[in-house]
Amino acid sequence: MDLSERQLQILQAIITDYVENAEPVGSRSIAKKYDLGVSPATIRNEMSDLEEMGYLTHPHTSAGRVPSDKAYRLYVNELMKKKNLSAKDKRMINDRLSASRDEFDRTIRHAAELLSEITHLASFAMTPATNEETISFIRLLPVDERTLILMIVGDSGNVTNTTLRLNVPYTQEALELLSKNMTVSYKGRTLDDVLKGEIIHDVGSDIEALSTLKGSVMPSFLRTLEDMLNVNLYMEGMTNIFNLPEYTSIDRARDFMELFARKDWFTQKMLARGEGVVVTIGEENDTMKDCTLITATYHVDGKLVGKIGVIGPTRMKYDEITSIMEYLTNNLSESFRLPGSTGDGNAGDKKQKKLDK
Repeated sequence: MDLSERQLQILQAIITDYVENAEPVGSRSIAKKYDLGVSPATIRNEMSDLEEMGYLTHPHTSAGRVPSDKAYRLYVNELMKKKNLSAKDKRMINDRLSASRDEFDRTIRHAAELLSEITHLASFAMTPATNEETISFIRLLPVDERTLILMIVGDSGNVTNTTLRLNVPYTQEALELLSKNMTVSYKGRTLDDVLKGEIIHDVGSDIEALSTLKGSVMPSFLRTLEDMLNVNLYMEGMTNIFNLPEYTSIDRARDFMELFARKDWFTQKMLARGEGVVVTIGEENDTMKDCTLITATYHVDGKLVGKIGVIGPTRMKYDEITSIMEYLTNNLSESFRLPGSTGDGNAGDKKQKKLDK
């Protein structure tokens, strides 16, 4: 670490203030709010040095500074202290996630909902799929003249969306007709049965345009079913981003939402992440460079099963959110432990692991 103790104190104060208020931080504000024992002029000089070292950035429209990805990484790795959850939050998690083993998928969905509710961020959860999942309905939703979204909804509530680029134009009427026909053909059938069986051949046999549309959609439909057999992905609280100042820009909000339309891509990214609590910030996230992504793993009978996580702006309460996720995933693991197996004590009070990128 190349920072002095005073620089670390100033940097931590800036991060704390910016996360809380979402406004660029000035030296006078830091001097007034935090008892650092130095003058605003000294703080201002240190802030200039921190900016040169890449820990702060300087928005053109403000005299204040904001933390960089490098600053958040230093905070998570070295400065962050574990935050103790309130008794209220612990009780909420314990009460709402108490479940029996035959309620597994529903409990995981509740966990994602609860995580979004507590953190006020977008959340997601991944579970292994089962061959017993059956199709409830299928919809084809228009985006533009050559793009549509294929939505497959399972009987458990599992929803998979896939964006399709077509080589042929389509009409709203054609989408609705094909959606209804596919739903009638596959409703109540398991994903495995559909993949092993015959695909529909009688759609639009006498309507050339609809027949061509079917030919473009069906390969992606089958690939999506294969993905659903591998993993379930539940997503909650997507609209929470509209309450954050970082996403007041329509373009940025749209880019964020499009990340989740690419569920197959997003799922693969999440599967590639390591075990335990993992935090990736800004540029560390490849195509999600304006976001922080935090994931944690949960177990059933001691075996790694799935992941749960949140995604949002780099300005977030890392200490609070990582503690919530650790407590929540430990609670999930305890909820689905076989009777008589060795436990780890209080599910929410395990020691937090170091959060390497």
